[in-house]
Parts: sequence; C-alpha cells; structure tokens
Amino acid sequence: MKTKTNLYLFLIALISAMGGFLFGYDWVVIGGAKPFYEQYFQIADSPSLQGWAMSSALIGCLIGALSAGKLSDKLGRKPILILAAGLFICTAVGTGAADTFGLFNVFRLIGGFAIGIASSLSPMYIAEIAPAHLRGRFVSINQLTVVLGILSAQIVNWQIAEPVADHATAEMIRLSWNGQMGWRWMFWAMVVPAALFFVFSFVLPESPRWLASSGYKEKAFGIFCHSDALLGAYGLTGCTSAARLVAIIFYKIMNGHNCYYLWN
Repeated sequence: MKTKTNLYLFLIALISAMGGFLFGYDWVVIGGAKPFYEQYFQIADSPSLQGWAMSSALIGCLIGALSAGKLSDKLGRKPILILAAGLFICTAVGTGAADTFGLFNVFRLIGGFAIGIASSLSPMYIAEIAPAHLRGRFVSINQLTVVLGILSAQIVNWQIAEPVADHATAEMIRLSWNGQMGWRWMFWAMVVPAALFFVFSFVLPESPRWLASSGYKEKAFGIFCHSDALLGAYGLTGCTSAARLVAIIFYKIMNGHNCYYLWN
C-alpha cells in the first residue's frame, strides 16, 4: 500500500513538475536558435535588437511570477497550471512560425509569462499536495525537471542544427536550412512536452489546501475520500478520518493560523 501511495503522489508531482521541464527548455532553447534567427531577421548587426530578442521573455516572466499567486489564489492551482501549459504550446508554435521580428518577440513574451507561472506554481502545487514527510523530496523533483529541460534543449538544438561551414557568410547562413527552418524546429520541438503537460494537467486533483482555504469543504473532503492513495499518504484509512482532517484544517483557518502549509 505504501508503495502504491508513493507512486501515486510521485506521478502527481511529476506531472506538475513538467512545468519546470518546460521552464528549463524554453529558457535555454533560444541560445541554440540565436545564430540562425538573427540572420533570418537580419538583426546580427544590431546589438540592441539582439539583446531584446534574448531578454524579452524576462518581462513576461516578471509579469507571470507576479500574477501567478493572485491568479491561483482566486481560480485554483489546477486551472492556472493548465493555463501555463496552454501558453507553452502557444509560444512554441508561435515563435517557430513567426515571420517578423515583432511577432517573434510577442511570442517570446508569452513564453516568459508561462515560465513565470510555472516557476512559482509547480513547486507550490507539489508542496500543497504532498504530506510533510514526503514534501522535500517531491518538491525537489521540480528542480530536477528544470535541469532536464535545460539539458533537453541543448540536445535538441544539437540534433536539429546542421553543420555550418567555417567559411559560411552571414547571407549563406540566412539562406541555409538552419537559417530558414532549423531554428523554427528548435522551438516547435517544445510542443511535444507542452502538449503532454496540458493533457495530463486535467487529471491532476485540485490542491486540497486551496480548496480548504477557499471554503470548498465538500470538494476538499471529496478529494481525500475518493483517493485511497492520498488517504494512505496522510496515514488515514477512510472517509471518517478524512472528515477529521478537513475539520482540523478549518479549525486552523478559523483560528487565524495563516501558515502556508496546513497539512503539518
């Protein structure tokens, strides 16, 4: 039973941590595409435009990080994770399909917004769904997937890019497959993990902590009552025990315990 319980929680954490994977991938993939999209958009001689292309996602990331907390407090953790997954799909498709430099940066801003959401919400969700004795190791899964996303971006860039001759001129690079299509496929490759994240996010349970603190007593109770794995993780054996847990949670809320983790 313990093995099944831990496996269930691990899968939940892994799905949520796909946001971390996409964070790492989207953040790094642009480095491999840089020599080619700069020639395509003819900005290789403009340091300011080069800098804007590389850093535009930071603005979106800032907005996403600042708004993730308020949005998830109002709408729930699960819907905002789904939103982030959808935005990752949008930025992957749009950035790769962009034919103008302005449109390219619009989709980079969208990607940055998704990164800002995922970087804060994925570990938050994992922390809220995991019991205290497993919380540390499960939250660390998100950090692992960020690194795996970075590694994957480097490998994808390496596999997609064709060798560039030492004597190649800027115009030769622009007209080459790398300059016309290669850099696009580096971004488009992100559609696969982003689509998986989007689909699997729908099977995630809503955070019981968010449900409890938002006044959805029945829903918070229902998640525990209908999930033997979660009951086992918290050392509970049935709905009666789950009801006691929900009662404890609301007792803490009603008595002004504003601690971030109500499961301790």
